[in-house]
Amino acid sequence: MRKVLYIFGLLTDGDIEWMAKNGTCRRLSDGEVLIEEGGRSDSLILLLEGELQVSARGYGDVARMGVGEIVGEVSLVDSAPPSATITTRGEGLALFLDKRQLLEKLEHDESFGSRFYRALAVFLADRLRATRQPATDRLLDGTALSRDELDIGIMDHVTAAGERFSRLLRMLHCHSVN
Repeated sequence: MRKVLYIFGLLTDGDIEWMAKNGTCRRLSDGEVLIEEGGRSDSLILLLEGELQVSARGYGDVARMGVGEIVGEVSLVDSAPPSATITTRGEGLALFLDKRQLLEKLEHDESFGSRFYRALAVFLADRLRATRQPATDRLLDGTALSRDELDIGIMDHVTAAGERFSRLLRMLHCHSVN
């Protein structure tokens, strides 16, 4: 859930509404491959419920991801094929944002683009830090940040982020039944 706080804390209510209106919410079944390593990835995926398994050729299973995680983000940024396979573990629910539509929104709405890319950068920095130093990390001021803590810079946005995530789930609820 921590990951969603990074993203939703930096986006606006209008940004979340756009995602709800333009995304496709769908139920996930156990073992479903959402992204295939080296394949084509047409969606940015936000996990709303459930768990994902990340695996890569030559490495096997490399990570598990929970609610609030985003996948397909690296291919959105650099347009290279996915570097890992993402598979569901158990049932879940995810919001799929079409990459073409999202890229068009990012290109034509500079304010949204600025907020979205900043949120994505913070999200990816957190993911990178977790892979390098899973227990703690040092902030610029020398203080330690536990893996389960949020950076103080994001704390002002936590309440709004949680409310936005809940609102997104409510907006999508009627669309989540296939």
